Amino acid sequence: MSVITDEKKIRAFLALDPPEEVLGKIASIQNRLRKLIHGDIRWVRPEGIHSTLKFFGELSGDGVANIAAVVEKAAEKEAPFSLSIGGAGVFPDPHRPRVLWLGMGGDVERLRVFQTGIEQALLRIGFPREERPYRPHLTLGRIRSSKGLVGLSRALEKGAEYTAGRFIASGLGLIQSELTPGGAIYTRLKWFPFSGK
Repeated sequence: MSVITDEKKIRAFLALDPPEEVLGKIASIQNRLRKLIHGDIRWVRPEGIHSTLKFFGELSGDGVANIAAVVEKAAEKEAPFSLSIGGAGVFPDPHRPRVLWLGMGGDVERLRVFQTGIEQALLRIGFPREERPYRPHLTLGRIRSSKGLVGLSRALEKGAEYTAGRFIASGLGLIQSELTPGGAIYTRLKWFPFSGK
């Protein structure tokens, strides 16, 4: 693995990763939705599906170290999160669909509080706050154009049927994202276990 220098910037984000078993169920849901929805959609590869808590854009090596210090401190005070995955929807709304997602349940209110705390701590060391409110979800696909989009409303009517089970989020990853013609390649740079009670 190459050393990150100020000359070499990386794209990175903080995320929760569902386990393989849940990702397998999500892949099945994607396959069902592909049969229902037709149009210009870029589907996320199942192994690349995660719940982003904070996207940073480009970081230097110092940026990675500073983020790690803040997130490690926050994560060690937090107990693992029990989360459920299910319910399909779109952002920003069904009239202007851009992102097709699965929702999250369980400890989401505690997760929101944790994410807000991370935002505030990172703001103090110079990382701007995300303007949009944090809404826990997993992105299944990005709708490039709603022109010629068929079957979305029918799929959303059945949204509650799409469930992928529960899992315990035992930690948070700082993930590098490398954009390639074949899609983004994700590499975990750091892992921050939730070690609180």
